[in-house]
Amino acid sequence: MEKKLYVGNISFKATEEDIRELFGRSGEVESVKLITDAHTGNPKGFGFVEMANEEGAKKAIDELNGTTFMERSITVAEAKPQQPREGRGGFGGGRGGFGGGKGGFGGGKGGFGGGRSGRR
Repeated sequence: MEKKLYVGNISFKATEEDIRELFGRSGEVESVKLITDAHTGNPKGFGFVEMANEEGAKKAIDELNGTTFMERSITVAEAKPQQPREGRGGFGGGRGGFGGGKGGFGGGKGGFGGGRSGRR
């Protein structure tokens, strides 16, 4: 059993301190990390809690999974190790390079010229 827990469906209003207080009832909390959107800074509604020991982690899962916190039913589970990301491909984020899968730089019909072929 891991000491690190995944917490899902967290209220967007919840703070790390709110989560620390909630999980502190089950045992000593080492750290809390609420995940936010990298571009907007807005909460994504999930995070991770690391308990001081496995007993506290198991107790937190048993006591908190499926309970209502700040008007939302939260999910508490053992965190899975992060898997390496593969196959995302180039600058286009897996969508075919620069053009987003739509024909190169022109973003559409046939490469650079946007679909025109040699006419002037």
